[in-house]
Amino acid sequence: MRRMQHLGSSVDSLERLREEIISCERCPRLRAYCQEVARVKKRAYKEFNYWGKPLPGFGDPYARLLILGLAPAAHGGNRTGRMFTGDGSGEWLVRALNRFGFANKDTSLSRDDGLILSDAYMTATVRCAPPANKPKRTEIENCSPFLGEELNLLEDVAVVLTLGKVAFQAYLSHLPPAELGRRPAFSHGAVYELGGGTPLLVVSYHPSRQNTQTGKLSWEAWESVFVEIQRILKDNAKN
Repeated sequence: MRRMQHLGSSVDSLERLREEIISCERCPRLRAYCQEVARVKKRAYKEFNYWGKPLPGFGDPYARLLILGLAPAAHGGNRTGRMFTGDGSGEWLVRALNRFGFANKDTSLSRDDGLILSDAYMTATVRCAPPANKPKRTEIENCSPFLGEELNLLEDVAVVLTLGKVAFQAYLSHLPPAELGRRPAFSHGAVYELGGGTPLLVVSYHPSRQNTQTGKLSWEAWESVFVEIQRILKDNAKN
């Protein structure tokens, strides 16, 4: 009974955090940019009602896999109102999540498209779309408490997948230095056991079009990350 009460409390806390994130006004530059994008719109989405607000995390509150990206895309999450939805990065991510049993479908088009994540939760280092996809250090710091709260509330997480170097560094900043020892290096496909009961860290390039269309990140290299995550979670379930 206490376990069920605890789980219910985490869900309620995540919902409260969601509302806090959506109403955040900590970064005037980002808020102005997101609102301007939502007002002007992209020609292909002129009829779309843009979200234009900060984005909360999305997924299974009891997830064992936490996926951490950089920030919403101006005409992706900032348009649709959901992480990794309506852009190329979301297409690659959700396709892989479906392939490996973490999602009920292989597309992520809108926040009411019926997508359900199972055993996975996705979030971002910065919750507002930044100009040129480059948030300032102060903006990353302003958003950092939201990630810290998610890390506290998502107590079943066994693996953290960081997408890109900024997300990698942001996650490490939440770990006590004593748990890090020799600081991990960013390298696609790397897996780090950080100790102290900390989830295993899996590192990947971000599945942005800048990486996927240039060949820096191939589908095979991307898929191999999820093969490793699946193996880790299966081993974890046996222990």
